[in-house]
Amino acid sequence: MKNLLFILLTLSCSLQAQNSLTAKDTLQPDTSKYQFGYKQLIIPGVLIGYGVIGIGSDQLIDFNKGIRAEVKEHIDEKLTIDDFSQYTPMLSVYALNFAGVEGKHSLGDRTIIMATSYLIMATTVTTLKHSIHVNRPDGTSDNSFPSGHTATSFAGAEFLFQEYKDKSIWYGIAGYTVAAGTGFFRMYNNRHWLTDVTTGAGIGILSTKAAYWLFPVIKKHIFGGDTGKLTGMIMPFYNGDQLGAAMVIRL
Repeated sequence: MKNLLFILLTLSCSLQAQNSLTAKDTLQPDTSKYQFGYKQLIIPGVLIGYGVIGIGSDQLIDFNKGIRAEVKEHIDEKLTIDDFSQYTPMLSVYALNFAGVEGKHSLGDRTIIMATSYLIMATTVTTLKHSIHVNRPDGTSDNSFPSGHTATSFAGAEFLFQEYKDKSIWYGIAGYTVAAGTGFFRMYNNRHWLTDVTTGAGIGILSTKAAYWLFPVIKKHIFGGDTGKLTGMIMPFYNGDQLGAAMVIRL
């Protein structure tokens, strides 16, 4: 189990290192920071591709079971930290803003980007869950693929990275570490296979990247280019059984 956690944390750091190599080419100049770049598809493409191939690959299915057996061997009791950690990277962007650490965009602009990202991510995950019926490791349902918790966490991690990478890359590394931990605990709690987690991670990252690409169009055609009066609030909730987050945007 320790080896698996080390692999996930190493992956999160690798994601940041590779993203930083293309940061100057994709987001630094004002005229090109929202432009699509093929290099940005490599990491999420590999993660999603691995998960999709794993659905029909006997070797990867056996590998899933092997990972599950290794993790399950050390389970004494379930830890629901993943129900909370999935929102931590995204909420950190707003927490840093309120603490006086300004990111790349204004509060209104980043709220548009975040909302777009989560709309893309939630739609993709929900569609796949209802189209591809993969049984969960614990046998409770057949909507295991992909991991929604992991997708949510990685979407937030990429959001945190993009907003604060110019301040310090460590913000992004911290976000991706939390996201990797969320994916690990989805497997630790016997709720997802490794392929569910990798696909969720890829969807989350790609959703946020797409949100940045779409932002200029959305801002111009929906908000008329003026988001100065846009305000928003995100409120997490927990009712003793379910955890979620409600978002309110005021124009």
